[in-house]
Amino acid sequence: MKELPAKIKITDREKFVRNVYASLDEAIADGLDRLRVEEGLQPTCSAGCAHCCRFHIVINLAEARTLAQYIRQEWPPDQIAALKLRTRQWHAWDHSRPGRPGSNPIEKEIDLSQYEDCCPLLVNNRCSVYAVRPIICRTHFVSTPPGSCQAANHPAATGAAPITLAALTAAADPFGQMIRRHLEEAGWDYDRTLMLLPHSLAIAMGWDFGIAL
Repeated sequence: MKELPAKIKITDREKFVRNVYASLDEAIADGLDRLRVEEGLQPTCSAGCAHCCRFHIVINLAEARTLAQYIRQEWPPDQIAALKLRTRQWHAWDHSRPGRPGSNPIEKEIDLSQYEDCCPLLVNNRCSVYAVRPIICRTHFVSTPPGSCQAANHPAATGAAPITLAALTAAADPFGQMIRRHLEEAGWDYDRTLMLLPHSLAIAMGWDFGIAL
């Protein structure tokens, strides 16, 4: 009988980031309760509404490595291979946009005819790494109809921009600062670790189309 691969250990950095996420989730839940009771506000976001997953999502090194560690721990090889392809498609799409330097020869081989640009971690309009989604994703709530978020991603959109629940974004700041201090104490220049999620993910996963920090 073939032995299963050994479980990948959770690193200290991953434990730290997950603990930050858990504390942040409690703060966000409290903030949502206060907004509902004191101002009568509730987010219009719901499961399956994924227009915000087409925004440019910026994350730091610690969050990227937490994503990668989770994927290696929890996902089977075929699921990781599918993610690698989606991430590579995103890179090819990003390089093909007007004003970009153009695709490299490998990226030109990727068929983008049916591709819809979005976070590579989005599968069937659901976040495939919801348990370890980054801070920016945990704190993005809007009070406007989902159509506003959809229009915000369309180059020709003329509708009103989505209205975010700013109090929740502000509540997340101390938790973001905790991760910043954690990286800086480890010798990293925090600002230089900030990248769009598909770039950070490719680097953290060690894929050959990722760029080195």
